[in-house]
Amino acid sequence: MSRLAPMPQIMVAPNGARRGKEDHPMLPVTIAETVAVARACHAAGAGALHAHVRDADGAHVLDAGLYAELIAEMALAVPDMPVQITTEAVGRYTPTDQRDLLRQITPEGVSIGLIEMLGDDDKAAARRCYHSLSEAGVAVQHILYDASQVQWLAAEIAAGTIPQTDLSVIYVLGRYTKGQISAPDDLTPFLTMADQVGLTPDWGICAFGPTETACLTAAHNLGGKMRVGFENNLHMADGSIAADNAARVAELARLIN
Repeated sequence: MSRLAPMPQIMVAPNGARRGKEDHPMLPVTIAETVAVARACHAAGAGALHAHVRDADGAHVLDAGLYAELIAEMALAVPDMPVQITTEAVGRYTPTDQRDLLRQITPEGVSIGLIEMLGDDDKAAARRCYHSLSEAGVAVQHILYDASQVQWLAAEIAAGTIPQTDLSVIYVLGRYTKGQISAPDDLTPFLTMADQVGLTPDWGICAFGPTETACLTAAHNLGGKMRVGFENNLHMADGSIAADNAARVAELARLIN
């Protein structure tokens, strides 16, 4: 079984697909930087790495070779910290591109946007992808952006498109838009819908802006897991700019412990 099933209490997302050094000088863009940040975050209390890789120009890419290099370096530097890769499209990649990536690499875990993977008409190809990942023991975390997607996920499970084994989801409180600020109450519709459709997944959240800490601790108090880091927010709970990703992890670890 993957070490990412279930999701650790704290997962760090240190860079994401959109931010760069101009946003924060300590945001990692190279593999070496990402590994160094992951090591520091693991020491601060993060149980896993949510990983994005960048090309030579710093742009987000779905590149199996770069992901394999990162996973190999993590195994050497931080062997107790599993890596979750992402298939996030960022308006650049198609569902076919995402499935091609997952044919080229078998990671320990992967996050997949439901609306992205099922964003074309090839439902059979999506089904093959999800079932192949399940058979390979890959921990799939379904990214859900609103309560209607919880209902959609339940329908796809019922239809056999998505296996229900070790079901894991991450609820995104908001959107990747400039100035987005999440609120703890944004979680309520997700949990209400999951109850209505009878889904009982391992679940976590990510949230945007200076209220990230309040959202994450609220989720923890309700039994959820937390994804924290510069992908979604650069601020500490008091509104100051964090020194680095490890500072965000350390603050959250102190609050929940």
